[in-house]
Amino acid sequence: MEKKWGKQETLFIEKIRHTAGKAINQHGMIGQDDTVMVAVSGGKDSLSLLEILSVRRKYLPIKYHLHAAHVITEDVPYQIDLDFLKGFCKDLDVTLHLIHTKANLERSGKKKPCFVCSWNRRKELFKLTHELGIQKLAFGHHLDDAVETLLINMAQHANISSIPASLEMFDGKLQVIRPLILLTNEEMKRYANLLGFPSLKKPCPYEDTTMRQRSRELLDQFELLNKKARINLFNAMGNIDAAYLPVTNRYKGKGREAV
Repeated sequence: MEKKWGKQETLFIEKIRHTAGKAINQHGMIGQDDTVMVAVSGGKDSLSLLEILSVRRKYLPIKYHLHAAHVITEDVPYQIDLDFLKGFCKDLDVTLHLIHTKANLERSGKKKPCFVCSWNRRKELFKLTHELGIQKLAFGHHLDDAVETLLINMAQHANISSIPASLEMFDGKLQVIRPLILLTNEEMKRYANLLGFPSLKKPCPYEDTTMRQRSRELLDQFELLNKKARINLFNAMGNIDAAYLPVTNRYKGKGREAV
């Protein structure tokens, strides 16, 4: 799987893998003899995540096992290169699971198709990990995803929350992990290009990117003020000074209503 790169490209690839390893170690994501299920959508981030976790096994003093799962939603025209994915997993010595399901969007009522489909995919992944007795489920979310989610939740839901690096679910029976959480979207784009990962054959026509796109544009504006704004916003989530916020848990009030 390894290709020949120049010195700069090789250093960059090593940096990406090292940063993912740093996140894994900081948050205790993977330990000796763990079995990890990687959710593979077929996009650059999930393919990169699967490759990084596989390569790490060659250099670590601990052993862990990898599975990959791709959910095929038959009534949604989202399509990846399945032949590539099968060959990719075989080369990496990763067990691949293909899950066939339906989103039944006609029954979703007022719920957005993207929400319904996304939740259905996760439900299938949770079901599979439970059936196989796998306690670690890895997603390919990165730093930009976390910061965008923070801005969306603050603006839409008056809530300071995002996507955690590690989260225990179902009374501790499942740990959701995000090893790419310290890496930016631009870094992952470059990594995927260097590794030659293919684009989606057919993106989902229902994908709701409006709020995401607006939050990305807002982040671009922040970076005009400070080129480190994206990283600073990410780090701010771990540096909350409640004493200097106008509304905190020390008070019973919930602030004020929007007008």
